[in-house]
Amino acid sequence: MDANTCVHLAGQALWLILLLSLPALAASLAAGLLVSLLQALTQVQEHTLTFVPKIIVTILALMISANWILARLLVFTADVFDLMLKVGPRS
Repeated sequence: MDANTCVHLAGQALWLILLLSLPALAASLAAGLLVSLLQALTQVQEHTLTFVPKIIVTILALMISANWILARLLVFTADVFDLMLKVGPRS
């Protein structure tokens, strides 16, 4: 396996990590904005109030998107194993 293949594979892995983390991060961001807006409207400035809704929403987003995440990981893993079979063992 040459250096270009390794760099390309690492780039694909980083993009996959970014793509797979987007549902949880977007849900957490939306929940944080909503709770912050609610805090600003009610003038309740409790810092610990934002953590519980964000954790619940993040877990729900991960549960909803788990099948999609697993499918993408399986495709990437199969591609890596196919690439390893094409390269073959070194003698």
